[in-house]
Amino acid sequence: MRLQRLIPIVAVAILALADRPAWAAAPKVGAPAPSLIVRDLAGQELDLTKAAGRLLIVNIWATWCPPCRAEMPMLNAFYLDRKGQGVALVGVSADRSRDKDEVRRVMAQFSYPAALLSEAKVDRLDDPRVLPMTYVVDKAGVVRAVFGGAGKPPTRELLDDAIKPLL
Repeated sequence: MRLQRLIPIVAVAILALADRPAWAAAPKVGAPAPSLIVRDLAGQELDLTKAAGRLLIVNIWATWCPPCRAEMPMLNAFYLDRKGQGVALVGVSADRSRDKDEVRRVMAQFSYPAALLSEAKVDRLDDPRVLPMTYVVDKAGVVRAVFGGAGKPPTRELLDDAIKPLL
């Protein structure tokens, strides 16, 4: 009897997982960049699928994440050094919308734009399971490098190595 009650619950869980987009797993090197449409803190729309033609670094972070906050000054310095070469950087905060003021306060220290994942119109990035995560997306809209999670965190040297062949 107990098993019969679990069958509908398991079936719903399986259907929910099956309905996830193909990109719902962490973005992979060589895969097209996921759909993400979100307004940054300044109100400008960011659409990853329309970012073709630009070399884009996407950093997913949160205000409450010490490793995220530790790498942000390096990312900012890298961005300032490379933006003249056509490198764009966006910080996508995994914080909740109600924490927007805290996100603004943190981002006031940095030069690159930021947005809240929770405010995305379209989000195929999936909820990050580990923070921070950084993705390098080439001018054709393909993920070319992934940093963080179980892999290496980004350093200036690793980012340089990732973008040099893409410039």
